[in-house]
Amino acid sequence: MLQALIPPTQRQTAAEVTEALDLGSGDRAGKRSGFLIMLTLAGIIAIAGVLTDSTATVIGAMIIAPLGTPILAIGLGIVTGHLSIVVRSIMWVLLGLVIVIVLGLAFSLFVATPESLETNSQVLGRTSPSFMDLVAALATGFAGGFAMCRKDLSAVLPGVAIAISLVPPLGVVGVCAGQGLWNDALGALWLFLSNVVALVIAGSIVFTLAGYARDPGSSPVANRRRAYVIVTVLAVVVTVPLAVNSVVSVALARWSVVIQDAATDWLSADDGARVYGVDWSGATGTVAVTTDDGQTPPVDDLREELASVLPSFVGVIVDVGQGVEITVQ
Repeated sequence: MLQALIPPTQRQTAAEVTEALDLGSGDRAGKRSGFLIMLTLAGIIAIAGVLTDSTATVIGAMIIAPLGTPILAIGLGIVTGHLSIVVRSIMWVLLGLVIVIVLGLAFSLFVATPESLETNSQVLGRTSPSFMDLVAALATGFAGGFAMCRKDLSAVLPGVAIAISLVPPLGVVGVCAGQGLWNDALGALWLFLSNVVALVIAGSIVFTLAGYARDPGSSPVANRRRAYVIVTVLAVVVTVPLAVNSVVSVALARWSVVIQDAATDWLSADDGARVYGVDWSGATGTVAVTTDDGQTPPVDDLREELASVLPSFVGVIVDVGQGVEITVQ
């Protein structure tokens, strides 16, 4: 049990954790005004960091972003059986989502062209979430929940904030949506939602193992089983697409190497030939090549080699420049 890892003198009571996480308890006005101010500032900093492709600036936004507080409060409300905390915290998360996305839409006016975002590392890193992003978010949730349970671990919370990507993806959603890049916007939104679900799951597990479900302040009549079922379903809904995306990304990367190697062998007789990267559109990869005289060898050898190493549903096109493309497979 997690309680064995928390000395009694360092264990936070459920009331203390609730006071730290629930924006509807204690000094409500102070907590809510602080949340809104810090969230707005974090959103501006994150979006500025994204637009300038500055990792350091984005990290600064992560440190001060307060969105993790109501997200962990959702997990605490589930464990202690307080539906009001769950609903209230969800509403604050949704409000935070809207604020940062609207800020992103406003700042998208400063983007010169949509194409400039396609080479921005801060955008690219948040528009195609993978299963490993979910794993990292789960580990971060466990760390954050554990830190909340102990009085002596508050110093690690800034590090937890840096590890989880909450505000920056929302900024990317707004910026990409403002430039009409809807697929990228949806990818960043999915990263945010998957991180939220991961934090709720991890927080629920930690708070349960810490014994808060049996704390005197917990609800004795709450239907926690139903809440856990809902969280489990959400976890599956989020995990499956991320796992599929990870498998597809790995497969495309390996097929790209295969195509480039095959094209290099195909053009090996031409000392001036060059083979560039592979661009994918669905299951069709286009490899760009150049030669000294603009001519290429017969494509049969390349077709035969690729057919032996690639699945039949994978298409390959060779772009030789000047608008000339050769369909190989």
